Amino acid sequence: MLMRLSKTPVQSSLSRMMDEFFNGNFPTDLDNNLMATQPSVNVVEKEDSFLLEVAAPGLEKGDFDITIEEDMLTISGHRKEEKEEKESNYTKREFNYSSFSRSFRLPEACNSEEIKANYNNGLLNLTIPKKEEEKKQAARTIEIS
Repeated sequence: MLMRLSKTPVQSSLSRMMDEFFNGNFPTDLDNNLMATQPSVNVVEKEDSFLLEVAAPGLEKGDFDITIEEDMLTISGHRKEEKEEKESNYTKREFNYSSFSRSFRLPEACNSEEIKANYNNGLLNLTIPKKEEEKKQAARTIEIS
C-alpha cells in the first residue's frame, strides 16, 4: 500500500517557487515584478520625426533618466519600493529594487537638440525631430522649358 503525504501550504508554496526557479519560469509581469524584462519599445518613423514609445506601466515620470551622449540615446528607469506591516506579534518588511536601461543609436537625420519626452498612462513617448534637410519634401512637378 502506497501512502501519500500531503504538503502544508508553506511546503506547497516553496515547492512551486523552486520549480519556477529551476525551470526558468520567472515572472515577467511589469506591474508585479517591474523590469523583470526590458520594456517593449515601438519606433515609428514619421515625415518630420521619429517616435519612440516605451511601455513602462507602474513608473512615475521621475523614475526615468533620458540621456544623449554623442549619437547614443539611453532611456533608463528605476523603482524602489518598500513596504512595512506591523502587527502585535510580528513585523514584515519587503524591499523591491528594479531597473532597466535601453540604448538606441540615433541616425544622422535626427536633431538631438530638440527631443521632447512625455509620460502618460504607462507609456513614455519621445519625439525626435528630423533635421530640416532630412525631412521629406512634397512631390513637385518640374516643367520642361
